[in-house]
Amino acid sequence: MKINQNYKNLKASYLFSDIAKKTAAYKAQNPDADIIRLGIGDVTLPLCSAVVDAFHKAADEMGVKESFKGYGPEQGYGFLKDAIKDYYKAEDGVTLEADEIFISDGAKSDLGNILDIFAKDNTVLVPDPVYPVYVDTNIMDGRNIVYMNGTAKNNFLPMPDDSVDADLIYLCSPNNPTGAAYNHEQLKAWVDYATKKGAIILFDAAYESFVISKELVRSIYEIEGARNCAIEFCSFSKIAGFTGTRCGWTVVPMELEADGMSLNKMWLRRQTTKFNGVSYPVQLAAAAVFTPEGRAQIAENLAYYRENAKIITAALDELGIWYTGGVNSPYIWLKCPNGMGSWEFFDLLLTKANVVGTPGAGFGAMGEGFFRLTAFGDRERTREATERIKKLFK
Repeated sequence: MKINQNYKNLKASYLFSDIAKKTAAYKAQNPDADIIRLGIGDVTLPLCSAVVDAFHKAADEMGVKESFKGYGPEQGYGFLKDAIKDYYKAEDGVTLEADEIFISDGAKSDLGNILDIFAKDNTVLVPDPVYPVYVDTNIMDGRNIVYMNGTAKNNFLPMPDDSVDADLIYLCSPNNPTGAAYNHEQLKAWVDYATKKGAIILFDAAYESFVISKELVRSIYEIEGARNCAIEFCSFSKIAGFTGTRCGWTVVPMELEADGMSLNKMWLRRQTTKFNGVSYPVQLAAAAVFTPEGRAQIAENLAYYRENAKIITAALDELGIWYTGGVNSPYIWLKCPNGMGSWEFFDLLLTKANVVGTPGAGFGAMGEGFFRLTAFGDRERTREATERIKKLFK
């Protein structure tokens, strides 16, 4: 018996585990400390009433023989896929086929699982700073990873370099952790690059619901040529607060082919083999997100988080601290003041202000010296956190 030796190349623990341990250790030594968490990207508002009503309806149906549901289609129920298809058409002007949409238990799962259909000797192009899952899942498979640097000079939006060859390209827009978002012209350059290189773009659109600027892109399929070179991942976690409920979707266009094989058919084969689908109650609740009642209610929740972001960015503006994000993204990516390192700033905020954020160094080498705050917190706690930060640095 042999193990996967690639696991030796992973860091000993996950970034957010390290943050939790450091926070818990401080709390154990300071039990009276009132700690405000603005680090992890978890939502705080409850599910909207349209979603909760759908959950109740589905639970009732599951308790009656005539409406009970057993195994569902691995790629998702038609009613949810049709709702997502209509959402793309209404919001982005993008036309999809129902069979191009695959329902999952979240974008994070599929971003890792999609690698099953690609060879392990592919070269992967990943932005730095980066969501750790992109890197770790490829390290687990032993793939060669090449980094493209995001810096303050390029507003943390790296662009393609023709001298670099890549087979798989990870793009996240609006970006986690930096909050930066690509416009149409920038993404067209990436689509053209992928087409030229014969590469596939893995486009993480988990935060698309936060985009309000018209010049920015919500779906990569708004870009001409993207259907021939891109797979898109999205999630109900942020648009509708499903972080604890788990539901998302992946779009694999019919045109997408490699080595004479249809990636849509390959992904369907993978899912029908390794995945039994998302539960009926969760899918019925997810479909309720796209009803008129659901859309109105989630709009209120999104507005709540956007206001939190304004509160944070206003405090940073007052302090003269450089940042990206916060307008078309729930994340605010700030430069650590006074030349501090990421973990140094983390320790300062924790011990002097009792505020927890996420050190940029945990997202890659280019994140050193930067720090991520999230707008997903409670309103009053967010206000209190910013007052503490302002008091600390004034």
